[in-house]
Amino acid sequence: MELRQIQYFMEVAKREHVTEAAVALHVAQSAVSRQIVNLESELGVDLFIREGRNVRLTLIGKIFLEYMEEAISVIENAKREVDEFLDPKKGTIRIGFPSSLAAYTLPTAISAFRSRYPEVKYQLKQGSYHQLIEGVIKGEMDMALLGPVPKGEKKVKGNILFTEKIVALLPIKHPLADKKSLKLSELRDASFVLFPNGYILREIIVNACGQQGFQPKVSFEGEDIDAIKGLVSAGLGVTLIPEITLIDSLPRQTVKIPVIDPQVTRTVGVITPSDREMLPTAKLFQEFLNEFFAMLGSFQK
Repeated sequence: MELRQIQYFMEVAKREHVTEAAVALHVAQSAVSRQIVNLESELGVDLFIREGRNVRLTLIGKIFLEYMEEAISVIENAKREVDEFLDPKKGTIRIGFPSSLAAYTLPTAISAFRSRYPEVKYQLKQGSYHQLIEGVIKGEMDMALLGPVPKGEKKVKGNILFTEKIVALLPIKHPLADKKSLKLSELRDASFVLFPNGYILREIIVNACGQQGFQPKVSFEGEDIDAIKGLVSAGLGVTLIPEITLIDSLPRQTVKIPVIDPQVTRTVGVITPSDREMLPTAKLFQEFLNEFFAMLGSFQK
């Protein structure tokens, strides 16, 4: 079994079309077909069901694909580790992040890291809270920045970088907009703009309201921070939002008000796999994050 055969097989499986796979691989269709036939002959099973020009995986083909994806990932990681062992300052880091850390936290950290290690490369992937945890577990990314830092996840390790306040964002014409601070219970009758069910920020807000004896009345939903802020700006409701997402500017026609009773917070940090060693460049970045946010925390105090 040759690496080239595996690569051809995975491309055909992905596209379910030999010609399209050949185009993507920049080789002749006949070469792809021949290697697939040779692979099936060597294994003694049919990996594909042929349907004219299209193909689809057989049951054993699907099982074989899962193993080959793992094998290719191991090979790629091994090559990266060799390259980074030779020079960690020129490696690649694969980082996951949620929308709430996309505007300020991650760009600020990467900008500072780049000034120290300008030749490091990045692969960035945005996702939801649970997608990021799963991505780190599966090895699709080296680490993920997220908040809150998960507890009790057996296959990832969490490292808290800082704790941030969650504040109220209100339309400027809201009856409570002139207040210097808010009790959460004062929003009992307000219409809320929140993330959809399944998003961790929604869980934080709903739980905080629940502890005050009410469930927020959700009038509108948005799937990222900018959408949430835009809906509040349009006067469609209030929200609770991480203060760091408002650090550069407030959306037009809105006001930011601290919530003091109770104070709502979330931890922000980085998760890494607990069952495998990080590659040298990723480890370098994690150490930098610890140093960078510790320094910021000391400065803010």
